[in-house]
Amino acid sequence: MASGTEVSNAGDGVAPAPKDSLGWADKRSYPRRLRNMLALDDFETIARKVLPRPIYGYVSGGVETNASLRANRAVFDEIAFVPKMLTDTSKRSLKTTLFGRTYDAPFGFAPMGGTSLAAYQGDVVLARAAAAANIPMITSGASLTPLEKVREAGRTTWFQAYLPGENAVIAELIDRAARGGFDTLVVTLDVQVPSNRENNVRNGYNAPLRPTPRLAWDCCVRPRWLFGMFVRTLLTHGMPHFENMGPRTPLISSTGVRGRGRRDTLCWQHIEFIRKTWKGRLVLKGVLDPEDAHIASQSGIDGIIVSNHGGRQLDGAVAPLRALPAIAARASGMTVMMDSGIRRGTDVLKALALGADFVFVGRPILYAAVVGGEEGVAHAIKLLREEVDRDMALLGVASLDDMTTQRLVPACGAGFLP
Repeated sequence: MASGTEVSNAGDGVAPAPKDSLGWADKRSYPRRLRNMLALDDFETIARKVLPRPIYGYVSGGVETNASLRANRAVFDEIAFVPKMLTDTSKRSLKTTLFGRTYDAPFGFAPMGGTSLAAYQGDVVLARAAAAANIPMITSGASLTPLEKVREAGRTTWFQAYLPGENAVIAELIDRAARGGFDTLVVTLDVQVPSNRENNVRNGYNAPLRPTPRLAWDCCVRPRWLFGMFVRTLLTHGMPHFENMGPRTPLISSTGVRGRGRRDTLCWQHIEFIRKTWKGRLVLKGVLDPEDAHIASQSGIDGIIVSNHGGRQLDGAVAPLRALPAIAARASGMTVMMDSGIRRGTDVLKALALGADFVFVGRPILYAAVVGGEEGVAHAIKLLREEVDRDMALLGVASLDDMTTQRLVPACGAGFLP
């Protein structure tokens, strides 16, 4: 990470708000429909009223008992801050260098397959907002928008792939990503088989969606989504399809099946093949074991994302924040990133202190797109960036490099801090 000059809000799509000396923004300067959105969690309250039940359940839910989903948030409460006083933080900066590129904040957008199902042109909206704010956005291989179109919309976009253990399929997708202009490829490791998402069954969600009277009713009682997203998409772009993973499959089909391949055959030999074939930066997502991080470092991997898939794959998997210190210790110079559970500026700073070089935010950014489109996403970026900036001042931290475990203690006298 590298420090720069004083952080600016230019380019985030929202006019800079007047601030007092401590950084609080004037609520009246926000767009009217976003004035009550004061933190990332606020977007979910409104998004839940907009989205049909199956789609909200798909986005918000975890797997089985939701143990991992809950743990991803609870672990942040185990850590408390130790602020340092009488430190000049007037020139503090959020600028962060990642893979040789300087971004304007230490956070970006995690890959989410349902983005353009929940929000109109959601993948493109997120790509544009991320590029305007000069932060990275990872587009999902399970998205409804062709990867080439997403990269065209935002030049800070990375591509995330779900890959089977088949070199021919891998080579084809790598070639497509390279031709599409991507310079960073993220391979997700923790989807060996479909997870047991009982909430999807209970809420009536399938991929692709099955046309049923229940689905029709769930959509009709959410007219803002029905007309503002679905009907608008049909009239403007036609039926959405799963575009980047296996055969092109329509969003709504009574018989269609998304191509998956045998992902449970993917192993380190395939990662070595990807490393030899892909000329750009290569990132592995879903690492929770320090030994896997060590093997990745020995295999020429550029970076890893410590993640349990937002609590959506293995129920009871360790929270990424808890696993982070041991993984960072074995990373051997690789860039270490983290996702799952980031909601506040304090979460970002705790992750950085425990060894992350960068973090990614998922669901709240999608909810922001549902509530306010590109303007809503820009507002969410602004809120989180201002929180990080304010928290740095209150902690006595002038540079993100100064955010170390010296600023942390266990909240209840015992914890997992190294």
